[in-house]
Amino acid sequence: MPRALAPGQRSRIHVLDVETGEDQILHESEAVLYEAPNWTLDGAALILNGDGHLFRLDLDGGGDLDRPDRTGGAPQRIPLEGMAPLNNDHVLDPDGEHVFVSADDSHIYRALLTGGPAEQITLGDGLLHYLHGVSPDGATLAYTGVQRRSDGSWVPPNLFTIRAEGGESTQLTDNEFPDDGPEYSPDGAWIYLNSERSRTVAGHAQLFRMRPDGTGMEQLTDDERVNWFPHLSPDGARLAYVSFPPGTEGHPADREVILRLAAADGNGIRDLTAVFGGQGTMNVNSWAPDSRRIAYVDYPLQG
Repeated sequence: MPRALAPGQRSRIHVLDVETGEDQILHESEAVLYEAPNWTLDGAALILNGDGHLFRLDLDGGGDLDRPDRTGGAPQRIPLEGMAPLNNDHVLDPDGEHVFVSADDSHIYRALLTGGPAEQITLGDGLLHYLHGVSPDGATLAYTGVQRRSDGSWVPPNLFTIRAEGGESTQLTDNEFPDDGPEYSPDGAWIYLNSERSRTVAGHAQLFRMRPDGTGMEQLTDDERVNWFPHLSPDGARLAYVSFPPGTEGHPADREVILRLAAADGNGIRDLTAVFGGQGTMNVNSWAPDSRRIAYVDYPLQG
């Protein structure tokens, strides 16, 4: 079921300049819980989900740094067809014309950004598929796969790839600790992820990267906070992510979280802003094409 706002809660769509700290609210809603913004490749719009649908928010300034991003309009629904309600896992095809999305039926689909019928990518392989990454050439998708055991319990999430045209998946990780958020670097040399593989207590996720075949795992962060959803800037230089308070398990909604910035190798970590959010705030890559701005959503409560 799509998430909904609590009584008195709002969703606010922001754009934050990581160099100047300027933070602009583009739109706020008391009706729709918007989630997971990402930028179109031309910088002209944000793509978000909400109420089980996909939306487009056009920006007045587009990708031009010398023009404001203010928009007087509301996000407009993209009329996708032939799939279950969407969750907040969606990435743009590098062709600039299509979008890959995850739906509540556990499958991944591809559709035109202008709307219309969707094409199912994943097979009925017993996995729940949560999309996070697409290779720079658009040929391969990276996703988190979750499977139920015969006794009804769940196998910890692992990471997989699948060809964008569909077919059999390739499993990249297989361990007792949850892995999540796989996303390709812009040069295709790495897949970035968050994992609990170094944890000493349940839930203590940190950031890692590995080669696209699952080898060469490197740990990038090692601190007391719980770090999720690493996103590389288009120029490959900077890493933005969501940092939850110590002791958090998973990536829950309605928490005081920090959006952080680091170099691509995890060094030079600094805080960008503290927000009330978590789940939905920045689940997918939300960098602008200029590698200077990120989009995110927060969910303030009245009072």
